[in-house]
Amino acid sequence: MKLYIDGDAFPNLLKPIIYRAIEKLELQTFVVSNKRINIGLSNYINYVIVSDGADEADNRIVEMVEVGDLVITSDIPLADRVITKSAFALDHRGKFFDADNIKQSLAIRDFMQSIRDSGESTKGPKPINKKDAHEFANKLNQFLRRQITQ
Repeated sequence: MKLYIDGDAFPNLLKPIIYRAIEKLELQTFVVSNKRINIGLSNYINYVIVSDGADEADNRIVEMVEVGDLVITSDIPLADRVITKSAFALDHRGKFFDADNIKQSLAIRDFMQSIRDSGESTKGPKPINKKDAHEFANKLNQFLRRQITQ
């Protein structure tokens, strides 16, 4: 299993959590972004810089991801594309996207986008807090333990 991080919006609060997991489990990791994102120096972390442009990082992740890999992203359309390739997707707050919930998540996202497109002002997501980071760490650890024991 390889780990992919959608790096363009990866919260700083999660960097030490993910770094410890990478080092402890020696996970081959790819941080894909439009600019350099520093998770830390490690023999297991590869930084992949893509050209500027909408969805360039997403497209590269989808190109690289294989069955059983894990992608960390808050981008719901990317999560949908990853799940289609039989990989796993975890968001920054510890929510796993899967075949059972991704279509509903996409529908809600698209609905909210249509509201914004009509000129309405909507609240964006709250900043990641310590409770979110704790939930992320728990879900990540649970997933990695299951994958390693298989």
